[in-house]
Amino acid sequence: MNLYSLDAWFEKERKNIVEDYFTFLRFSSISADPSFKKEMNNCANWLLDYVKKIGMQVELLPTPTVPVVYAQDLTAGKDKPTLLIYGHYDVQPTDPLEEWENDPFDPKEKDGEIYARGAQDNKGQLWYSLQAIRALYALLGKLPVNVRLCIEGEEEYSSSGLISILPQIKEKLKADGLLVPDVDIVHKDVPAITLGTRGIVAMEIELIGSSTDLHSGLYGGIAFNPNRSLIQMLSQCWEESGKVLIPHFYDDVLPLTEEEKKQFDFTLDPKYYEKQVGISVFGGEKGYQPLEASWTRPTFEVNGIGGGYFGKGFKTIIPAKAIAKFSCRLVPNQDPKRIVSLIRDFLEKNLPNGIKMGFKEYGQGRAVRGSLTSTIAKSASLAYQEVFGKPCKKILSGGSVPVIADILKEIQAEVVMMGMGLNSDNIHAPNEHFGLDRLKKGFLVMAKTVENFGIGK
Repeated sequence: MNLYSLDAWFEKERKNIVEDYFTFLRFSSISADPSFKKEMNNCANWLLDYVKKIGMQVELLPTPTVPVVYAQDLTAGKDKPTLLIYGHYDVQPTDPLEEWENDPFDPKEKDGEIYARGAQDNKGQLWYSLQAIRALYALLGKLPVNVRLCIEGEEEYSSSGLISILPQIKEKLKADGLLVPDVDIVHKDVPAITLGTRGIVAMEIELIGSSTDLHSGLYGGIAFNPNRSLIQMLSQCWEESGKVLIPHFYDDVLPLTEEEKKQFDFTLDPKYYEKQVGISVFGGEKGYQPLEASWTRPTFEVNGIGGGYFGKGFKTIIPAKAIAKFSCRLVPNQDPKRIVSLIRDFLEKNLPNGIKMGFKEYGQGRAVRGSLTSTIAKSASLAYQEVFGKPCKKILSGGSVPVIADILKEIQAEVVMMGMGLNSDNIHAPNEHFGLDRLKKGFLVMAKTVENFGIGK
């Protein structure tokens, strides 16, 4: 199947593709907030109907939380490999809402970019994947390989529902290759497959110093301020070089060998970050290039911090409580459970006397690393090369798709991650966006990857 045929099909269907994409984006499918559960279910049911119309056998798999949309077409036969494509229909919260230039669930197009929550992560990347399946049906009459889809609704909030049912549905997910269209490329004109993601743990602490907020004049100098406690505790977590100071944090890290480093392209001008997202100060470990630090080193980051009064004007209080939310990105061989235990022990040891601490864990996932020589990696790499007209680079991702490690544990498949995202797409931030040009390129790469996988190249 040539690219001209795929390109022509996309252009013929462009209006419908974009209109349905906008409909998909209008669902406020925020998994982290229970008040959006109805919208989550509505989105799952809409997606179920859409995939059914494409021509696949489809069903909703119930979980203790929100449903998984599962689909399959195994008519290619036993002599053809089976490909499992993973994606998610949930999105991140929209805060701070006042920084959005449009309603995050009322998509708008500006200069070829679609602005909406989920425009890229992961509705946009899932959308071009579904369009590739549609096109293969239309142009070939049937799929060139056996295909299974697993589209969950909690990737942005620990994937607990899917993880809980994995042992029961592993036969449904059984495949020779796992393809995850949920990552970035370094530049829109530079093709690259992603051979690994970092793991993650997410946590929260609450420090309590009194039963109520206190007058800072009457109690200043008497009460120990929980905000001060929090600042002191967190300041001990890093040294000036960016190294994490939590004891044994790096014990299980396996640095890349010089031979392994040669497989990946860490080249990126630091000025790129300043141009794209305004970064002019770098906080990673000294001695590592920005991409090397992002892809191969673990981190400890504070994601949210607060305590006291944040309204207009001023309020002179010593807050009763202070809260911090933080996460770690982990690399292969690091055990998320051990990291959580190390952090909790460290914080408790540095807790000022008389301050109470609550600790909450939000979820975890191990790092994933795929093989450069796997069939699915070769198939995706060739597809990128065919679409972009230039050699495909091999990269890693500093991000995480936590459930992938759990899926691989059950099905033992080859894995590769692909995507058309860019660092400048503002995923997880206000004004998330995704280019229609990249939606089309993603469609082309996905269709050619599926075809190449059936041929075994």
